[in-house]
Parts: sequence; C-alpha cells; structure tokens
Amino acid sequence: RAQAAFVPQELTTVRVQDPRVQNEGSWNSYVDYKIFLHTNSKAFTAKTSCVRRRYREFVWLRKQLQKNAGLVPVPELPGKSAFFAGSTDEFIEKRRQGLQQFLEKVVQNVVLLSDSRLHLFLQSQLSVPEMEACVQGQGSQTVTDAVLRYAMSNCGWAQEEESRP
Repeated sequence: RAQAAFVPQELTTVRVQDPRVQNEGSWNSYVDYKIFLHTNSKAFTAKTSCVRRRYREFVWLRKQLQKNAGLVPVPELPGKSAFFAGSTDEFIEKRRQGLQQFLEKVVQNVVLLSDSRLHLFLQSQLSVPEMEACVQGQGSQTVTDAVLRYAMSNCGWAQEEESRP
C-alpha cells in the first residue's frame, strides 16, 4: 500500500484582547485592542505577531478589503454605537468579540488573505497612511520588509513585558 504524504494543516489563530482606553478623560479618548496572531500558514511572513489597533483602523481595513475583494463578501464589523444601553465595559467587550469574529472570518478567506493591507494591519504597527504608502510602493519599505522589521524589533513582545507588574 502507498502511504499518503502527511500534509500539516494550516492553522491561524487570531485573538483580539486587552482593550485599553487611550487618553482617558480627554475628549479624544479611544479604545485600542491587542491583536495576537499565531500561524503556520505560508501566507504570513511572520509566524507570530502582536499589534495594537483601534476601531477606526478596523473600519479602514474593511473598506480596503471590500474595494479589492470583487464579489467576495467581506465580514461585518460590530456597530459603532454612541448610544449603547449598558455599561462602557460591556460595550467594549461586545465590540472586542465582534472584532475578533471579523478577523477570524477574514483570515479564513483566501481572497481576503491575499490583500497586503491585511498583512500590514495584522503584522506591523504602521499607521493607515503608512500602510497605504507601503502598498502603493511609495513608502521606504516593501510590505514584507515592514512585517519583518516589526517582527525582528520584537515591538509587540517588548510592549507586553513593559506592562507586566
């Protein structure tokens, strides 16, 4: 009997965690979320990454994915409700869950996974204008360079260590 070659299954774990209020008490306060990614997928340059993103960056990402995905439906984001009935903590937790579900669906879609903006969003700390410039070839680095530079700098892990008591 011929033995079938073992092909390891590609797995991608993405977690949206640790919501933090930035500029608390000021009129321009916002919440950002830690996005942790661990994968053995060849689609990703870095196998592990950890970045912080805010809701409006998720909104930007979804718009870009919609523009480039053609007829492929892009998952929905949780709503942006200023009039939420309930506690702020409850709203932040519901949004966190919605953002995680959004990313879990996105990384399972081959068409969406091929968008370099997604990779910069998940695996670099570039701002939205920097991601746009990078994708359009106007930045000082390629998409792969940006991801590798962030991965090698250990920024995501250094932030974690600093915040531990």
